[in-house]
Amino acid sequence: MVSAIWPGTAYPLGATYDGAGTNFSVFSEVADSVELCLIEKDGTEERVVLDECDGFVWHGYLPTVSPGQRYGFRVHGPWDPASGHRCDASKLLLDPYGKSFHGEFDFSQALFSYDLDANDLATGGTPPRIDSLGHTMTSVVINPFFNWASDRSPNTPYHETVIYEAHVKGMTQTHPAIPEEQRGTYAGLAHPAIIEHLKSLNVTAIELMPVHQFLHDHRLVELGLRNYWGYNSFGFFAPHHQYASNQSAGGVVGEFKTMVRSFHDAGIEVILDVVYNHTAEGNHLGPTLNFRGIDNAAYYRLLDGDPRLYKDFTGTGNSLNVRHPHTLQLIMDSLRYWVIDMHVDGFRFDLASTLARELHDVDRLSAFFDLVQQDPVISQVKLIAEPWDVGEGGYQVGNFPGLWTEWNGKYRDTVRDYWRGEPATLGEFASRLTGSSDLYEATGRRPSASINFVTAHDGFTLADLVSYNEKHNEANGEDNRDGESHNRSWNCGVEGPTDDPEILALRARQMRNIMVTLLVSQGTPMISHGDEFGRTQHGNNNVYCQDSEISWMDWTMCETNADLVTFTRRVTELRKKHPVFRRRRFFEGKPLRTGDEVRDIAWLTPSGTEMTSTEWNSGFKFVAMFLNGDAIPSPNARGERVVDDTFLLCFNAHRNPVDLIAPDASYAAHWVGALDTADPTGACDHSLSAGDTTSLPGRSVLVLRKTA
Repeated sequence: MVSAIWPGTAYPLGATYDGAGTNFSVFSEVADSVELCLIEKDGTEERVVLDECDGFVWHGYLPTVSPGQRYGFRVHGPWDPASGHRCDASKLLLDPYGKSFHGEFDFSQALFSYDLDANDLATGGTPPRIDSLGHTMTSVVINPFFNWASDRSPNTPYHETVIYEAHVKGMTQTHPAIPEEQRGTYAGLAHPAIIEHLKSLNVTAIELMPVHQFLHDHRLVELGLRNYWGYNSFGFFAPHHQYASNQSAGGVVGEFKTMVRSFHDAGIEVILDVVYNHTAEGNHLGPTLNFRGIDNAAYYRLLDGDPRLYKDFTGTGNSLNVRHPHTLQLIMDSLRYWVIDMHVDGFRFDLASTLARELHDVDRLSAFFDLVQQDPVISQVKLIAEPWDVGEGGYQVGNFPGLWTEWNGKYRDTVRDYWRGEPATLGEFASRLTGSSDLYEATGRRPSASINFVTAHDGFTLADLVSYNEKHNEANGEDNRDGESHNRSWNCGVEGPTDDPEILALRARQMRNIMVTLLVSQGTPMISHGDEFGRTQHGNNNVYCQDSEISWMDWTMCETNADLVTFTRRVTELRKKHPVFRRRRFFEGKPLRTGDEVRDIAWLTPSGTEMTSTEWNSGFKFVAMFLNGDAIPSPNARGERVVDDTFLLCFNAHRNPVDLIAPDASYAAHWVGALDTADPTGACDHSLSAGDTTSLPGRSVLVLRKTA
């Protein structure tokens, strides 16, 4: 029993334990009154009225409440969907600032503020008022104190960054070295076997698919599926509890922090894929979990002229209302919490264009970007935009402000098209190789603003990209209607599995071609988990609901496809050793200093001469890129001049071999092989003097290094 309640403070929002008691605070402009509900171990509740309210923030301090206490809120206010208000005190509401959650949702009638058998009541009428206690999750007070020891962010510069996109469960579920009880968890992800694998690939940052507390959609659960990807958040401050091996009070948060500390000890940054564009409550037919019942009109974008319904720029049923100051505060408070309290190093923003919609159009000067720009904490971490949403005008690649980097969708599409043999791609391929200055230079950004990727969680894996022309998503239960139909993939002649050795060899070479293209391109490369050993999803390009072997990494493939692993390590090591592949500034196409004859970059034909406009437009699929290691304009961190080896990168996407003549001695007197995708491990024994001829196999890459 609560013996006393003190006034407490309006800030910070949420439940904050200070070592003696806990302050509770929740925003609701629409509420007439708010009750704090303390949930006992037997499932009963004790309700405490929060009498204090400052600036629409209801608060109170309970000196006897400590970590582990389960709680929720009940908001008393208007049920008036026609005005955008959906208060329903029969619903135990989760804390929008909750740091941890307990239990599960049962999707019974109790979670919904309308009769499930009469959907019209979702937009009007009287709700059935069935208590959701016992049917919903509960918020949990956590102990915020943790021994971080000497932890510090690796703070890797963007131009030295190699990102590895991963799923907590998918990456660890089948790894034989991870104890069974840790598989699929934060503890499993921090296991030395995982960290050693990432280090062997020269990865500097792991980008985790959503770990904010999320909901498994009822429709998927009924089909025996799960919301595997997790793009369905409702708790923007809490690590997803099902990814913790220790789900006790405080155990989830502590395990996540331990994982971050372990990665930092290894020099690896942690970037979170965050979903602030919508919540798991969905549209007007969704459950009432927290935001909807606390202040629907403040937290959500409602339809102009009919606030019973929701605007949907995300394809998920709702969009967060980033025009409202308290919603903006929620997002910014969440971001700061993950940096300051959880020590993460950056964020990738899902459907980031939604956050920029002030009214209808995407506005790069929106309030959200203004807040990020001036925030002393958030402005200093890695900020990566997925620069599109599903609304009109949502494709905004190249249009984000100066602090931001972006998933470069044009890079993905161009590299895919080039290697599958599409005509008229050579010029754009060259632009993407050199950092996409056409997209980023005008906003004062560097090549590293381009997050280069060819595959990601959404779409084909690298192995499937070269094995399937069509998606094969039948296992998702949607008659293969879901997922992207235009994949820019090429199956090399046979759809799916084959025993044909020639096709298998071609597919393996195509994977190597794409991997080396990614890692020698200017910009920030991102590898999708498992691509380094040819992970397959058997043609499924939308495994959002597949928490199964379809989506998990099969670690036996590290042995089956050991050559590809060796190749990937070789090419990441090449990038790491040579700053010419990760310049901080765009190429200028001119000498570094007066009197120099050779420029920083040149584009050559197979005959060793410079490309002409006619040759760029001929439809031919070969180009050689000369990179002058003696013409790097940016100094290192100590202000010293950077000098590197000079390279000739030869890309042949033609199906036939091409004879290459080494360019004249003004470029180099002699070249040796650095990497060859014609070899399964990338080994290369080429040795060429100026004017010598060698043959490049069809669909291959040859990297030569100047020695004289």
